[in-house]
Amino acid sequence: MDTFRNNNQHRRYKAHVGIGGTTQFHLRNPYVIAWWSAAFPGFGHLLLSKYLRGFVLFLWEVFVNNQAKLNLALVHTFCGDMELAKQSLDSRWMLMYIPVYMFSIWDSYRTTVDMNNVYILAERENAPFNAYSINTLEINYLDKRSPTMSIIWSLFMPGLGHLHIHRLLSAFFSLIWTIIFLYFSKTLIAVQLLFLGEIQQATTILDKQWLLYMPSMWGFSTYDSYVSTVENNKLFENELKNYLIKNYHNPKFRLKKGIVVQK
Repeated sequence: MDTFRNNNQHRRYKAHVGIGGTTQFHLRNPYVIAWWSAAFPGFGHLLLSKYLRGFVLFLWEVFVNNQAKLNLALVHTFCGDMELAKQSLDSRWMLMYIPVYMFSIWDSYRTTVDMNNVYILAERENAPFNAYSINTLEINYLDKRSPTMSIIWSLFMPGLGHLHIHRLLSAFFSLIWTIIFLYFSKTLIAVQLLFLGEIQQATTILDKQWLLYMPSMWGFSTYDSYVSTVENNKLFENELKNYLIKNYHNPKFRLKKGIVVQK
């Protein structure tokens, strides 16, 4: 009974610093999260650190979208070829696509609202959490890093911005799938042909079905690494403030309306 009580001193924790990365609660805009789920199912859940659910929805999106040829139909639609867009779609897979797509948007919105409520409660409890984690494979610790550098590295290659702030799961996910999208879309071959002046050949060689995944991947990686860096910096400052108050704050001083008053 004593062991149970000691291990449950606090009901809610704001964050956990682990080997795979820093996971934390913080306030998020439910509409922004829902928008990312609409842009690419799974991205909204990954922004919430709901990795298993996010990976399942992401894999479903890639597989079913490819079978339905949805991205290819979108390209034809953007070009004004409505008849060709209709011919490209496979209705058997398209009808399967719609329910899960709507669920992804709804569930990410609902989860964001719930997690915001949990964050408010955890913030009031202000329970202590570990500031670093270390084992034989990796070291992770809270410190302040530049959000601008996270953006720059993510623009160079999705996943590098996450490596910059030690979010390993998001980093490996972004790097691996960016390589897959680049390979199957033949983007790098098209870029090489473009440098050689072969504009028509560069356009023809592109696989439009795979190419349309790229903007979402680049945008998600950049946005998530930036927001995570900003929130990690806030978490570092909060943990440092609590440590200084607990260990160095003079009990003879109290804060009153933002002014330090000596008793």
